Parts: sequence; structure tokens; C-alpha cells
Amino acid sequence: MRTVRRGTNRVLLGLIGAVLLGTGGVVLMGGLDLPAKWHLGLPGGWPWTRPGDVLLSAQNRTRWTDRGWWWPVVIAVLAVLVLLLLWWLVTQLRRHRLDEILVDSGDGEGALLRGRALEAVLTAETEALEGVGGAAAVLTGRRTEPRVRAVLALAPHADPGTVVLRFADAAVAHARGSAGLDRLPAEVRLREVRHRAERVS
Repeated sequence: MRTVRRGTNRVLLGLIGAVLLGTGGVVLMGGLDLPAKWHLGLPGGWPWTRPGDVLLSAQNRTRWTDRGWWWPVVIAVLAVLVLLLLWWLVTQLRRHRLDEILVDSGDGEGALLRGRALEAVLTAETEALEGVGGAAAVLTGRRTEPRVRAVLALAPHADPGTVVLRFADAAVAHARGSAGLDRLPAEVRLREVRHRAERVS
């Protein structure tokens, strides 16, 4: 999935770059009023060949404006385009979970460890730590350099510093050792567990 997404991104970026580069070149040629011999491969009626040319004439811009379907179609197409671009942007910014980790098996080829399995073990061991009321761990990064993002819910009266040290020295250290990793960076977020107020009599 990651390889497909990376390939799709490269193709889309390449196409967008080619379109922008070509459009910019044509506009530059028209703005500089270059001789006709510089207009390589452009059709005879192509716009932007002289500084005073426009992309769309007044007739072309107003051809369909008197039709009832024109503006709804234009708005719908633009809305779909904006939504697709926003979706693409969100997929680029979102941190994706790591599906597998490459473990050094000593034979030069390596073995693959399921990311979800290591996440489950890491979460279970973290929840068993003293001072932790709940936990969730997710692996991100590359399969050769995984990273841990964890959210720890602090139990009542737990010391945050002590809980983080226990998490690093126990859960993260055990996960790093079991996967044969030299290092396993971790990002920890702490939140408190809501509980009822204690009644004092």
C-alpha cells in the first residue's frame, strides 16, 4: 500500500509539474513576444503567442452563461476538485501506521515482523505498568527505522515522570530487544483519567 501511494504521488506530482512548466513556458513566450519560429509545435490558433493575447475571449467566456445548467456544473466540478486536493493533502500529512518491521535474522536476508503484533504487545505491557490507567501504542516511520507514538492515561495520583521512565525502561526496551532494533524512538502523550471525586467523611 505504501509503495502504491508513493508511486501515485510521484506520477501526480510529475503530471502537475509538466503541466505547470509547459503552461509557464507558453505564457513566457507570449509575454516576451518571441518570433513565430520559437513557438515550437503550437497550433496556428493557439492563444498567448503575443503580449496582448488572452486565453479566453469574451465570446468564449460568456458562451454558456445563459444556460441554467452552466453554473451548477462549474461549481460542482470545482468543489469536487477542491475535495480531491484536500484529500490528497491530508493523506500526505497524516502519519501512517507501520504494517511490518524488518528484523535482522542473522542470515543476511532478514525477517518481517507484523507491526500490529508488536503494537499489541507494547500496549499490553504498557497498560500493566504501575501508574498507567490505559494505553495505546502505534508504530510509524519506516520498517527499518520504526518509531513509537503512545498515549498513556495516567492513573489517579500517578507521577508523570515516573510513568514515562517506566514506559521507556520496560515496554519500549523490551519491544526494541524483541525486534532486534538498535534504537526505537518513542513519542509519548499523557492524559489524565477522569474519575469521580472522592468523598471525605
